Amino acid sequence: MGKRRWGDRRDGALIRDIDGMHYVMPLMYPNRCDNEAYMNMSVDISKTEDYIREYNKAHPDCRMSIFDLVIAAILKTIRLRPQMNRFIANKTLYQRNRLTAAFTVKKEFRDDGDETLARISVEDTDNLESISAKVREQIAFCKNNDDESTDAMNVIKRLPFKHLIGAVARFLDRHGWMPESVIATDPYQCTVVLTNFGSIGMNIGYHHLMNWGTTSIFLIVGTKKNRAHFDEKGNVTMKRELDLSFTIDERISDGFYYARSLRLMKKLVENPELLEGPLSEKVGEE
Repeated sequence: MGKRRWGDRRDGALIRDIDGMHYVMPLMYPNRCDNEAYMNMSVDISKTEDYIREYNKAHPDCRMSIFDLVIAAILKTIRLRPQMNRFIANKTLYQRNRLTAAFTVKKEFRDDGDETLARISVEDTDNLESISAKVREQIAFCKNNDDESTDAMNVIKRLPFKHLIGAVARFLDRHGWMPESVIATDPYQCTVVLTNFGSIGMNIGYHHLMNWGTTSIFLIVGTKKNRAHFDEKGNVTMKRELDLSFTIDERISDGFYYARSLRLMKKLVENPELLEGPLSEKVGEE
C-alpha cells in the first residue's frame, strides 16, 4: 500500500484516473442497492471433489471443505482482477487497501441458535492451504466467542436516541470515520461476503447488497448436484456441479470485466491445483 494522499480513506485509495462514465455514475445513482448486477453459474466439481478427498486423506487433522476452496478462488480472482476490489462511498470510487472475506457462523444449528460474524484478511503470499486454515480458525473462534462488532452493537442497543445514533453512524460510515471497534468484523466493510446455502441443503438464490458499508460483491454457494448435459447428438453425460450466484455493484466496473473475472473464478474452482501457489501468482487468464 502506498503513502496515503489527500482524498484517500483509511480503507481505500481514491481512484484519480477515472473515466467520465465511472465518475458520473455514483453521482446519478448514489445507492449501492439500486445498482446490483446479478449473475449465476454452475461449476464442474468432479476434479475438485477428488482433489479435496485426496487432500483430506493426507491431512486428517486439517480437513478442507468446498467452501474453503470457493473462498480461496474468489479471493485469488479478486487479487488478479483488481477492479473487483473497488467500492463506492459518498459518491466516490475507491480502490480497497485490503483483501478480505466475511461470512456468518451459526453457533448451533437450531432456530434460536446465535449467529456471529467471521472475517479473514489475506496477503499476496496466502494460498489455498493457508486460507483454509484461516477459515477453520475463525469458525472455531466464533463458535465460542462473540466478535468485536457484535459486542459493540450490544452496547449501542442499550443506548437511548436510537434514531440519532443511526443518523450519526450513517454519516460516519459514508466518510469512512466509523471507529474500528464497531466495524472490526462488520462483514459489510469487506471485499466480499459469502454465504454457504449448501451447508443447510438450500439452493442458490439472490442476495441484495447493502447501502451500509463498502462491500461490492456478495457470493452465495449452493448445493452440489448431479446434472445431465446433452451434446448436439443427444448423448447424455452426467456432471457433478456446484451452483454459485453473485451480486455485484455494477458501478465499479463494466460487464466485460465481470465476465472475464467470473470465467477465471470458474477455472480456479474446477482446477484447484491453481490455488496452491500464492494469491498474486498469475494463472494465464487475467
